[in-house]
Amino acid sequence: MTLRGEEPTGQHFPHEADEDFSVRAALRSPRRLRTELVAGLVVALALIPEAISFSVIAGVDPRVGLFASFTMAVSIAFLGGRPAMISAATGAIALVVAPVVREHGLDYLIATVILGGTIQVVLGLLGVAKLMRFIPRSVMIGFVNALAILIFLAQIPHLVDVPWMVYPMVAVGLAILVLWPRLTAVVPAPLVAIVALTLVTVLAAIAVPTVSDEGELPDSLPSLLLPDVPLTLETLQIIAPYAVGMALVGLMESLMTAKLVDDITGTHSVKTREAWGQGAANIITGFFGGMGGCAMIGQTMINVKSSGARTRISTFCAGLFLLILVVVLGDVVGQIPMAALVAVMVMVSVGTFDWHSVRPSTLRRMPRSETLVMVVTVAVTVVTNNLAIGVVSGVLTAMVLFARRVAHLTRVTELEQPDASVRVYLVTGALFWASSNDLVYQFDYADDPDDVVIDLSAAQVWDASTVATLDAIVRKYAERGKRAHIVGLDTHSAARHSALTGRLGDGH
Repeated sequence: MTLRGEEPTGQHFPHEADEDFSVRAALRSPRRLRTELVAGLVVALALIPEAISFSVIAGVDPRVGLFASFTMAVSIAFLGGRPAMISAATGAIALVVAPVVREHGLDYLIATVILGGTIQVVLGLLGVAKLMRFIPRSVMIGFVNALAILIFLAQIPHLVDVPWMVYPMVAVGLAILVLWPRLTAVVPAPLVAIVALTLVTVLAAIAVPTVSDEGELPDSLPSLLLPDVPLTLETLQIIAPYAVGMALVGLMESLMTAKLVDDITGTHSVKTREAWGQGAANIITGFFGGMGGCAMIGQTMINVKSSGARTRISTFCAGLFLLILVVVLGDVVGQIPMAALVAVMVMVSVGTFDWHSVRPSTLRRMPRSETLVMVVTVAVTVVTNNLAIGVVSGVLTAMVLFARRVAHLTRVTELEQPDASVRVYLVTGALFWASSNDLVYQFDYADDPDDVVIDLSAAQVWDASTVATLDAIVRKYAERGKRAHIVGLDTHSAARHSALTGRLGDGH
């Protein structure tokens, strides 16, 4: 385990110098260590029903999801680049791998998880995490708000067609979560709510849904195994599409979650290490018969925001406590009322949502394009129930809107010249496929004099489309016996223009 929350990259990050974020300091401080241990316990309790539910989605035994959550959490505590982030079996991964289980069985699922983890390691080593810089702030806000909505919607099934006592228990749980932090921060409110409602349920013999109703808990430790699949090209063709999908969805959710925790804690994590760490954790999970997973945003928010954890200790303990709870204390854990966990997750949803982003005053100040990107991200995520699809949709929308906005900033103006035999045009703005398409129509080919100068000193040539457009302009003047001169290119634009001009063919 990395003792100071530091990463083996030679880089220096704020959290490396801050003792509050080091494992060594937490081990030396009883208060800090207690916070980390209690946070891990609360997360472990919240992981149990989630892992069981995701196992049902994937079409596998609950043990597969629970063991995956254990191995993912413990592995990423050592391998990941974002301290205090929780990785386990997730709904997004379950949706991706469900067809493999349904059509080919559990062994092919395990092979898919191992291959998907391998792909994640390769992508991590290739630096795919650096693509995070291309995700706009509006997409991040949409991601957070969509996450909050999904967490809330996931609790609805636990509130429909249930005994009436569930509703007052949820209300009491919410009251504890709101009021307890005002009394003390020594014991996290989520743990108090879970313990209190469980005691009330057991002592008063209240008949409400419990964790045991979600599925059978395992009674033994996970064991190392190899998938029983033929090592053939046909097997690879079956599992490869799902493995790629799992790898991309898992990386996207994990890196977005890491960025969110960075913002909350005011520290910087190593995204490249997190990327290959997720892959390695999935490989380990596959060899122990797990269904694979990635960062869990809801449980991470419980760990970091609600419980105040900051180190790898909480992540490791979440996995360790999960195994102890389901294997050793399964009968006790099974009596936890779902109402308690629903209350915890509802408060996580409320705390996760960026309420400032939807205030009328914020919406009035924010450019409409930014608001649209956020709305698209939220809407697509909620409709598809897939954060990765929502993020991709938001990024694509932002790209289109940005290209459209930049395209309108390009202008062609005529400069006054003392010599009427020469006309000079000044082009300003970024010239690329979206802005240069209409450039060809901005010149008076018929009435211009024999010599025309097109000054690009205030413009930049970004792609082949622009070079093709400039060639078309020169050609239109040449067809009328006139000469067009391209001048003022900066170094990069001149290099691109000289390399491509006259070599793109007519109309290309």
